[in-house]
Amino acid sequence: MIERLLAWLGRHFDPFLLAGVAGLLAVGLVVLYSASGESLSRLGAQVMNIVVALAVMWAAANIAPQQLLRMAVPVYVAGLVLLVAVALFGDISNGARRWLNIGVTRIQPSEIMKIGVPLMLAWYFDRYEAILNFRNFAVGALVLAVPVLLIAAQPDLGTALLVAAAGFFVLFLAGLSWKIIVGMAVVGGAALPGLWAVMHDYQRRRVLTLLDPMQDPTGAGYHTIQASIAIGSGGVFGKGWLNGTQARLDFVPERTTDFIFAVFSEEFGLFGNLLLLALLLVVIGRGLYIAANASTLFARLMAGAITLTFFTYAFVNMGMVSGILPVVGVPLPLISYGGTSAVTILFGLGILMSIHTHKRLVQT
Repeated sequence: MIERLLAWLGRHFDPFLLAGVAGLLAVGLVVLYSASGESLSRLGAQVMNIVVALAVMWAAANIAPQQLLRMAVPVYVAGLVLLVAVALFGDISNGARRWLNIGVTRIQPSEIMKIGVPLMLAWYFDRYEAILNFRNFAVGALVLAVPVLLIAAQPDLGTALLVAAAGFFVLFLAGLSWKIIVGMAVVGGAALPGLWAVMHDYQRRRVLTLLDPMQDPTGAGYHTIQASIAIGSGGVFGKGWLNGTQARLDFVPERTTDFIFAVFSEEFGLFGNLLLLALLLVVIGRGLYIAANASTLFARLMAGAITLTFFTYAFVNMGMVSGILPVVGVPLPLISYGGTSAVTILFGLGILMSIHTHKRLVQT
């Protein structure tokens, strides 16, 4: 009886993806315990976050791709309405208006669009698969631009970049011409002076700090400098679990969230980083395999966008902690502390599992 129940619960789980996810979650809990100063309460809170996120992943894995297709427009429209509500009535915290109070709790609608935007774009391109032309890509760009601009205005540059990346991946996988991509890059480069003029002061400081963190070593450059020291001091094999001095002596800021990679690098060194990269590549490689073998354009675009967005999370976080990208507040997927990012990421991976296992069931 128990075996039947377990088989039923796991019938839409992909073992390769699940193995990669389990490995990353285990690494995350180990390093979080150290980064939090051996706080059992913080560890317990993250365990609860993971339980909820895994339940969301299971639910997503059991939603057939055809049902996801029907959900695309309502999810996107609801996300836009909530983003407008945030702009009008949202709570202000630390100078940003990102949260919406709905009585029983507060929600961050921008997180919905990490899935809502690629879902809507995949639905749109699947609908016009037989006649895709420049007009369709122009409409797709508009569908992407509206929520990105609303999120950037909050301001929330990190989330805006992730939503923009997720949408761009769908456009690219749908067949966006390289000529258009190169043209967009040229136009974007030419627009940089104008963009600089409209950026917030803290965003300008982040860019300047990237170029020379030592110009403000105790202020804007502090995060980058301390993270670089922690990563470099780890060496090949690291200082050992619970022995990272930069973290233990409270030098590394945001060490349980955005900068947890610095703690991991100091304690486990280059060897540990290679293991972490291997686990990330298991998830990314399996996701790309599922995308390549998807049976419909909608499924292929969704699987590809989710996988490449997961890659973007990891690349941007490691890049900003290492000092090669500006600090934009992007968590390390399934490693950083936080419930919202865990739920969003595992929901996306649950969709990947759904795309693969439902295809397999149809074939058999």
